[in-house]
Amino acid sequence: HVQLVESGGGSVQAGGSLRLSCAASGFPFSSWCMGWFRQGPGKEREGLATINSDGTTDYPDSVLGRFTISRDNGKNKVFLQLDSLKPEDTAMYYCAAVALGGRPCVSGMPAFAKNTGQGTQVTVS
Repeated sequence: HVQLVESGGGSVQAGGSLRLSCAASGFPFSSWCMGWFRQGPGKEREGLATINSDGTTDYPDSVLGRFTISRDNGKNKVFLQLDSLKPEDTAMYYCAAVALGGRPCVSGMPAFAKNTGQGTQVTVS
């Protein structure tokens, strides 16, 4: 079955950076759309980034230029580089394996994914 394990969260000052990692197993990783979403206290899930099997990426305007998604198919890992962090980026960050079902691999999709990890906390002060 699908397993996703996030790591790399922590506490940083505004303007700082973090690199989140997600180790995946239990499915053909290289052929799946992978993504990240976050959920802050009292807030809805917010899709942050996706990367398709061909390496195509997508971001919402809110993080474009600050967050970068990448993947290593040889290691079954997906990463999210967080730069220029702001206090409003404080949230639990989750990795997602997105079952597209014919839909495009775009940044809003991870927020609706059923296959997610347990999350890693990012706190920006």
